[in-house]
Amino acid sequence: MIQASTIRQLADAYLEGTSGFIVDVRVGDSNAISILLDDDASTSINQCMALSRHLEEALDRETEDFALDVSSPGLDQPLQMLRQYVKNIGRGVQLKVRDAGKVEGELVAATEENVTIKTREKQRIEGRKSKEWVEEETTYAFTDLDWTKVQISFKQN
Repeated sequence: MIQASTIRQLADAYLEGTSGFIVDVRVGDSNAISILLDDDASTSINQCMALSRHLEEALDRETEDFALDVSSPGLDQPLQMLRQYVKNIGRGVQLKVRDAGKVEGELVAATEENVTIKTREKQRIEGRKSKEWVEEETTYAFTDLDWTKVQISFKQN
């Protein structure tokens, strides 16, 4: 059976010096290889095809047959690594905070240990009749998060 670590090493070596990076490698039954490829800018179908061709050439079908799928992470998939968080700073995200529910806001910072989001909501200010927009930044440790997903926005600025 082909090892996921072998595939990751081959892919990382191919992507070295580029803005592309591997998010996940899985090898299932019958050597069904699934790779999630992301990029600091944006992932193109050409990048996926090029990595797929490279891996096809590097692996020997005579020794072990395999199926290979190289794709980019979908919008419905949660962020899995720090580099994805950094790439999405400034975008709207939804966090599932363990034991506290979901929180939505703008991703403003990400470090190895935590993520900071800015939330905006209308609140009644003491001494005023109407509610006003209040922005607040909150930091969450990665260990407190079940997942983080980028929100799709169709608003034009």
